[in-house]
Amino acid sequence: MEAYLDNSATTRCYEEVKDIVVKTMMEDYGNPSAMHLKGVEAERYLKDSTQTLAKLMKVQEGEIYFTSGGTESNNWALMGTALANRRQGKHMITTAIEHPAVAAPVAFLEDQGYEVTRIGVDSQGRVDLQELEDAVNEETILVSVMYVNNEIGSVQDIAAIGERIKRKNPKTYLHVDATQAFGKYRILPKRMGIDLLSISGHKFHGPKGIGVLYIGEKVKVHPVILGGGQQNNMRSGTDNVPGVAGIGKAAEIIYQNLESSQAHMYDLKRHLTEGLKKLPDVVVHGMPVEEGAPHIVNASFVGVRSEVLLHTLEDRQIYVSAGSACSSHKRAGSSTLTAIGCSKAELESSLRFSFCEMTTMEELDYTLEVLGEVLPMLRKYTRR
Repeated sequence: MEAYLDNSATTRCYEEVKDIVVKTMMEDYGNPSAMHLKGVEAERYLKDSTQTLAKLMKVQEGEIYFTSGGTESNNWALMGTALANRRQGKHMITTAIEHPAVAAPVAFLEDQGYEVTRIGVDSQGRVDLQELEDAVNEETILVSVMYVNNEIGSVQDIAAIGERIKRKNPKTYLHVDATQAFGKYRILPKRMGIDLLSISGHKFHGPKGIGVLYIGEKVKVHPVILGGGQQNNMRSGTDNVPGVAGIGKAAEIIYQNLESSQAHMYDLKRHLTEGLKKLPDVVVHGMPVEEGAPHIVNASFVGVRSEVLLHTLEDRQIYVSAGSACSSHKRAGSSTLTAIGCSKAELESSLRFSFCEMTTMEELDYTLEVLGEVLPMLRKYTRR
């Protein structure tokens, strides 16, 4: 039996997404910047996907920009905002548990002379709202907070964060990395006080290599990719029609059955969490089941190194991850697990299990069965 439990790293495309991607590569393959019929046909896909995403988030079509993925969206939000607003101030706020796609550009900007405040979190990964509000000052141009943490599934109260920021300094922008949240929650930027929002298609059954950055109409952001002037001179480069068509179709499908899919994933999460807690020397991290994201469970298997257990499970066709897929090849310990106070033994033995609406209870039962078999053997070997 195969159990794919690494959906936070990437998901399998919907069949309908595959079909529309193939169609735009093999039939409607024109360049949307071209003035002839083939170009017009291709441009239609861009308009359709823009309309779909704008309607889902209740924003204007002109506030939707397509990128190469979540990393570019995050970089553009941070770099573009810093460049456009440096006369207003050079102070930025983020958290201790951000994805490297936010943490790295923030560190770069810090090296360029920007002042950065990093807000800590509690043992469940929650940001302290008062600490965040207190950190905002008249020089603060941007606050960047992820909606759902990619490692432990902690969820931030984005609407409350937005309200507090605007109350303290109405000119401060709020950027939200929604890479792990889009397709799991209904996200309405204007109601939640979000000025910039990053999305990645392959996290919700769309293609890889396509993302979205929502930029509120009043937000000052400089483009960081210059060239032919596509997307209203904000993000140059030949439009990725197959990717744009695919992400639009994926978004349309996933939100058609959001509530039932969310309930299914919470059932999965509850089942796996209860099963893991019955195993000896296993520590489950993050928020209580119903308070965290529906699709992520992170646990430490104390006494067994993450990589050893990961490959042992892989031998049984069970696929999980040791932390974020974007940083899993690095040897440094998880900044998220460190921030929530995990011990060294817990840091060295953590795995992430992540689901989608296609995941079955049978996959989880098989995983728990295998874990029950291999953990005693691996711990015995480790002690020797």
